[in-house]
Amino acid sequence: QVVAAVEAAARLSGYRQAVLAWASPLAHADFGPAGVLMGYDFHLTEAGPRLIEVNTNAGGAFLNSLLARAQRACCASAGAAAEAPTGADFRARIAAMFCDEWRRQGRSGPLRRVAILDDLPEAQPLFPEFRLAQALLASQGIETLIGDPRDLAFDGTEVRLQGRPVDLVYNRLVDFALEEANHQVLRRAYEAGRLVVTPNPHNYAVLADKRNLTLLSDPERLRGFGLEPALVGVLQRAVPQTVLVTPQSATALWTDRRQWFFKPARGHASKAAYRGDKLTRRVWDEIQRAPYVAQAFAPPSVRRLQHQGEAVELKVDVRLYTYAGQVLLAAARLYRGQTTNLRTPGGGFAPVLVVADAET
Repeated sequence: QVVAAVEAAARLSGYRQAVLAWASPLAHADFGPAGVLMGYDFHLTEAGPRLIEVNTNAGGAFLNSLLARAQRACCASAGAAAEAPTGADFRARIAAMFCDEWRRQGRSGPLRRVAILDDLPEAQPLFPEFRLAQALLASQGIETLIGDPRDLAFDGTEVRLQGRPVDLVYNRLVDFALEEANHQVLRRAYEAGRLVVTPNPHNYAVLADKRNLTLLSDPERLRGFGLEPALVGVLQRAVPQTVLVTPQSATALWTDRRQWFFKPARGHASKAAYRGDKLTRRVWDEIQRAPYVAQAFAPPSVRRLQHQGEAVELKVDVRLYTYAGQVLLAAARLYRGQTTNLRTPGGGFAPVLVVADAET
C-alpha cells in the first residue's frame, strides 16, 4: 500500500513540479523508463511499518532471490514461504522488466544487449551480484556486459562497450545526476536519447531524493497536489515526519536532536547519516553546510539469533524491491550500529519469510 501511494503521488504534476525544483537540470527530462529495482526501505515499529527511504539502483535483489530459494527449500516444512517469487518466475519477471524499460523509451524490436555499469565494478562489494544479473539475463536471451562507464564509446549515434553496441544500461552508479568527469560519455549519450538508462536521473529525482520525504510526510501538501484521501492516509501513517535542515530550522532541530535522524539529501548506503543523539557540534556544523533532511526517529525492530554459538540481537530493516509500483521481492538486512551496513558479524542480507497465523 505504501509503495502504491508513493508512486501515485509521484505521478501528480504538482508533486513532480515540487521535487524537480531541487533536482539537477539533467533530471527534468523524462525519457519514459520507470526505473528498475527500486528499493523501499522500512523499519517495523510497534505502530506499524515506517518508510525510512526510497532508493534507486537498490542493491541485493539478485543475491536475495538466490538466498530466498535456499531458505524456501529448508523452511518449507515449517510452513514458511519466501515473500515474493523466486526461481524461474523471478527470472522471467526481471527480463520482462528490462524489456519494458526498453519499450517505455519508445524502442521497438528486441532488447539485444544490456550493460551493467559501475565504477571499477570488479572492486565493488556487490560484484558477485552483477555476475548473477548477467547470468539471469543471459538465460532469458539478453546478452549482458559488465563494465566501467569510462570504457564507453559514443560516436553521436551508437554507444559501445568492449567493442559491442549497447542498447540499455543497468545503472549501478551512485552519481545520481551523472555529474562526475568519468561519467560524461554516459551523460552525453543519455542526454541525446541514444541510450536507455535505468534507473536514470529523472527516476532518482522523482522517487529517491531524500528531500521528497518532506512532501510525502506532509498530508496538507499531498492533498494540495490532488492525492486521493485514502492514499494520503496511508502515507500519513507510514512516513515519519521529515523536514529540511535550513538556517531557520537549525536551532530547533539541534535542541530536539535526539528525536531526529539526519540524512544527506542525495546520500546513499547510510553514508553521512546520523542519529541525533550521536551528533557532535563538529558534525552538526558540517550538516548545516550541505543539503540535509531531518527525519523523526523510527526505531528498528530487533531480531535475536545465534552467531558462533552466542545469542545476539541485531536491528532489522525490510526492503521491498519494486518495479513500476509492483513488488518483485522482499528482503531484510540485519545490523548493529546507528545505520544499516553489510559488515556486522552474523548480519547482512536475510530472506523475508511469511508464516501463516496459527489461528488461521
